[in-house]
Amino acid sequence: MKSNSTNKNKNPDPNGPMIYKGIYHLFYQYNPYGAVWDVRIVWGHSTSVDLVNWISQPPAFNPSQPSDINGCWSGSVTILPNGKPVILYTGIDQNKGQVQNVAVPVNISDPYLREWSKPPQNPLMTTNAVNGINPDRFRDPTTAWLGRDGEWRVIVGSSTDDRRGLAILYKSRDFFNWTQSMKPLHYEDLTGMWECPDFFPVSITGSDGVETSSVGENGIKHVLKVSLIETLHDYYTIGSYDREKDVYVPDLGFVQNESAPRLDYGKYYASKTFYDDVKKRRILWGWVNESSPAKDDIEKGWSGLQSFPRKIWLDESGKELLQWPIEEIETLRGQQVNWQKKVLKAGSTLQVHGVTAAQADVEVSFKVKELEKADVIEPSWTDPQKICSQGDLSVMSGLGPFGLMVLASNDMEEYTSVYFRIFKSNDDTNKKTKYVVLMCSDQSRSSLNDENDKSTFGAFVAIDPSHQTISLRTLIDHSIVESYGGGGRTCITSRVYPKLAIGENANLFVFNKGTQSVDILTLSAWSLKSAQINGDLMSPFIEREESRSPNHQF
Repeated sequence: MKSNSTNKNKNPDPNGPMIYKGIYHLFYQYNPYGAVWDVRIVWGHSTSVDLVNWISQPPAFNPSQPSDINGCWSGSVTILPNGKPVILYTGIDQNKGQVQNVAVPVNISDPYLREWSKPPQNPLMTTNAVNGINPDRFRDPTTAWLGRDGEWRVIVGSSTDDRRGLAILYKSRDFFNWTQSMKPLHYEDLTGMWECPDFFPVSITGSDGVETSSVGENGIKHVLKVSLIETLHDYYTIGSYDREKDVYVPDLGFVQNESAPRLDYGKYYASKTFYDDVKKRRILWGWVNESSPAKDDIEKGWSGLQSFPRKIWLDESGKELLQWPIEEIETLRGQQVNWQKKVLKAGSTLQVHGVTAAQADVEVSFKVKELEKADVIEPSWTDPQKICSQGDLSVMSGLGPFGLMVLASNDMEEYTSVYFRIFKSNDDTNKKTKYVVLMCSDQSRSSLNDENDKSTFGAFVAIDPSHQTISLRTLIDHSIVESYGGGGRTCITSRVYPKLAIGENANLFVFNKGTQSVDILTLSAWSLKSAQINGDLMSPFIEREESRSPNHQF
């Protein structure tokens, strides 16, 4: 949850996702009074049986106690051993300070959990002169986990005046009386406020998820994700959790700062995972913020939405997380187009006919043969977003840019391009040529509306094109483009608001602006059907003024 000075006026952070009695729940930061920021923020609530079709429920709770009278900010759900869900959340109290509160369901036999109550013990965790925590930087409790000693643990994001970011650790035996630990779970200097922390185990083998309180020592690693308010990006590290000392240590090569890998290299923030014990997977939600100015948000009646829910797991290398749209999204696929073994010649552009280009799911696999023709990457080119921003599709290079051109208008005045470039670098250590794959999502030509943020995003993809294909999956829906490169190694989400490439006037292309041919091994594209939101058929990503519910309107 962003502080009032830096919230960018939009805040549908995902809060407390879970599955309970066969029903998926998503809570979220919601302003019932308008499309932009308001101090009267509440916990919105939607439910689903399949993570695709959603029903809006009444808000779970509103500001009502001295400990949250100025806003119910972000938090998490923990499922107790008896199966009862409990919410820990940040409240803004009567003094405008940040404190941690609890809410419990009124009727645990109701699978939709339509009523919640706040016990009189609130607040449970506060700042004071003894602990020295800044009341303006103390928020977003995680899902709690149970230790071998029978004590619950939870972390809360914070920072010190000298910009040390902290995951403050609290312990409790009954979930209501919490004691601050002497040491934080983890900290890092000069990183600023840690918002929306997420701490969870991952299996070192396979893609199945792991329950948050899992005590397996040999078969799991831990992930610490923090949302850095100074950059508005989500960064994660992979490491080890010492259960005796209650400290987390990132693996060699990981530092909990801006050098750490990001969950998504586009518009994506305040993410939150949960363990789906029915399908044995961990699912990630993320807030996709706007690229339009606030006045446009007010006019359309909503702002901000959730990404497609993603399955998330540890790559077999143990060095990165993989993400992929949950399998249920494929139920939205309609008419399909398939290409096999096409040569994408240098400078060529091919249109993909037969799908609704404004609302589509596209998977394409490329193979590049003449890698020696790749441009040499300069040692100073360490910032992928900067490389992508300096690129120009009209300037032909060696290998790339090649990829997809989505939401393109008939006259090509508007388009968003998602593409790869391949570079080579000479490793003087063993005299072997290494290849670097760059993935870009270019919004610079996405709309004729120059008031929109039309940044270009970029990231490196950890694949070796000498023996691996280069794959891309892109989900397109009117104002949003979600792209997964290298099987989910690199994810980039863009928000675009075309003026011309709308509905039937949107087009889809595959292109190669490099000087060398690229092989399309396979291309599959599907029209995306609409899902039911509150009983209505709606497109996957567009929110409606009547409901302003948080999720993609599938």
